[in-house]
Amino acid sequence: MDDPNSTDLTASFAFRSTTTTPTQNIFLRSHSTKETPFSNFVLSPPRLSCPTLSRSLQNSPISSPLHRQFSPPSPTKLSDSDSQTTYHCASSVLRNDGQILSIALSPNGLVYTGSDSNLVRVWKLPEFTECGQLRTKACRAVALEVSNDTVYAAYGDGKIRVWRRTWDKVLKHVRLFTIPKTLGYVRSYIAGKDKTMHKGMITSMAINTAEDILYTASADKTVKVWRISDLKCIETIKAHPEPINAMMVADDGVLYTASDDATVKVWRRNFCSHDQPHSLTVTLHAKYSPVKALALTPDAGILYGGCTDGYIHFWLKGWFAGQLQYGGSIQGHTHAVMCLATVANYLVSGSADSTCRVWAREQDGAHTCVAVLVGHRGPIRCVAAFRGKVVDDNSEDGCCTICTGSLDGVFKVWRVTHKNANIHSSSSPPKYFELYKEL
Repeated sequence: MDDPNSTDLTASFAFRSTTTTPTQNIFLRSHSTKETPFSNFVLSPPRLSCPTLSRSLQNSPISSPLHRQFSPPSPTKLSDSDSQTTYHCASSVLRNDGQILSIALSPNGLVYTGSDSNLVRVWKLPEFTECGQLRTKACRAVALEVSNDTVYAAYGDGKIRVWRRTWDKVLKHVRLFTIPKTLGYVRSYIAGKDKTMHKGMITSMAINTAEDILYTASADKTVKVWRISDLKCIETIKAHPEPINAMMVADDGVLYTASDDATVKVWRRNFCSHDQPHSLTVTLHAKYSPVKALALTPDAGILYGGCTDGYIHFWLKGWFAGQLQYGGSIQGHTHAVMCLATVANYLVSGSADSTCRVWAREQDGAHTCVAVLVGHRGPIRCVAAFRGKVVDDNSEDGCCTICTGSLDGVFKVWRVTHKNANIHSSSSPPKYFELYKEL
């Protein structure tokens, strides 16, 4: 599966060894509320490995006065030189599928990748071998979700295809249905009351398994709520005044949406018949930069939002009433943060600067960059991470596996091991006011 002509499968990396001083906090680039279209990025020819990139690209954070005015003391730390962190690129695959647009993990050791083509490829870990394909007439699998043995894939035509995975001696995927149902869509369209199809491209999906609900977010600024049992759209939420880029749902049913309007909104489901099914509880502001990615810690104690200015903002859930309070920003990327993932006490961020950074969350609330994964030749569009070498591996050896998909068309798997037990051990997030107790 690997490129036979490639002789170096070791990913280049670098640690940032100097701290940012106040004199370095200068405004080095213009600030825009719109991200540069992907077509404007200059993509190098895809390769399975690459030489070390310029240290100025990997190591120099771009600081903005916007963040200095409103943020608390930076909770970002630099990895110490004696940090026992090792990482390498375990596998790298290039297919003739175009850009890699989405990644989803399955609890039984499978990884799904969507691309520009009409194929969703299925990979088995830890061998990292291709073990199946989901084929349709539609192209561009822009979002993927896996729930139990059901796979959901949203395509460029605005529809979601659903498969059931079976394990009868061999792995098979049986096509179940399409959302919205074709007949229901035609009837509503003829009646002039089309409330099913998004009017823009689907950008994200999320599943509330406890309530049997599928959420879809779109560039048309809305979130649609689907009842999985009968495939009906039960609600359309006019969530933001600008396109929605990311969405996720917590285990307690709380829904989070992120938009180009530089906000993250928090929604709760209402169970009273006279109320709207979902209501807005709070709006979180991301310092004037469009939010492109979201991630929650496993215990839902910290919410992260990746922005187009290269910053990652985070909010902490307070111990009283569970309200979210702004915790600070993490700086390191030089271009837009396009995807985020969390595993144990790690935060993984993929960026348009073609790098993937691994951050360790410490007990005092600071985030230390322990690894910079370098090897892609284009913006990193999607990322997924899990502990150990296979999904649902609960080993305590400090190892995690990271999967990255890029617009260069390459899918990579990385192994990262951080032996600092104080950082890796699971601990409760700090209360938000602890970040300011020294002020």
